[in-house]
Amino acid sequence: MTYPENTLIAHPDNQQPLEFTQAQLEWLPWLAPLPEEDFSPRHQAGLVDAARIKSPYFRLLARDPDTLAARTRTDKDIFYNPDAGLPRAERELAAAATSRHNGCIYCASVHARFASHFSKRTEYVQRLLDHGTDADLGDERWNAIAQASVALSNTPSSFDQGHVLRLRAAGLDDAAVSDLIHGAAFFNWANRLMLSLGEPAPAAAN
Repeated sequence: MTYPENTLIAHPDNQQPLEFTQAQLEWLPWLAPLPEEDFSPRHQAGLVDAARIKSPYFRLLARDPDTLAARTRTDKDIFYNPDAGLPRAERELAAAATSRHNGCIYCASVHARFASHFSKRTEYVQRLLDHGTDADLGDERWNAIAQASVALSNTPSSFDQGHVLRLRAAGLDDAAVSDLIHGAAFFNWANRLMLSLGEPAPAAAN
């Protein structure tokens, strides 16, 4: 079913997940995504990855295709750029900790799953989801990353010299600290956007 652009969409039958999880979730929009058949070449370019047309979130953001393109390229550079900096697992950890702190169940599920996949430390990632960002994540490096991400999420000025010194003592160099800041800051914004546009849902049964 498609809806006019300004239609508000309710999902009265959705059983929203109430607990943080590494399981696959879906996301339901409160505003109408752009129908696939209405995508112009400009909208297609805005997706950056053509496969994202299947996602209602990206079809919704594609109503402003130029902003979506800039957003997606920024996201991909923060998380996929292999040149120095944090290992991918810890970039995902920063995003997961930010999402856990902000209460974004959908984003936390995605990035916790990636953090587990790349680190093979599923137990500690689950501890973050179950017990929050003050949980002991198994070593000082992960604890420092989580706490720095929370400080950035509260307000940028909460992230201070003490966090940088703690990160350096845990082995992060300038490039790694930069990756953490960008990952946490990006998802601090992305959480708020997603939380204001829709709601998480259990994955559909196959």
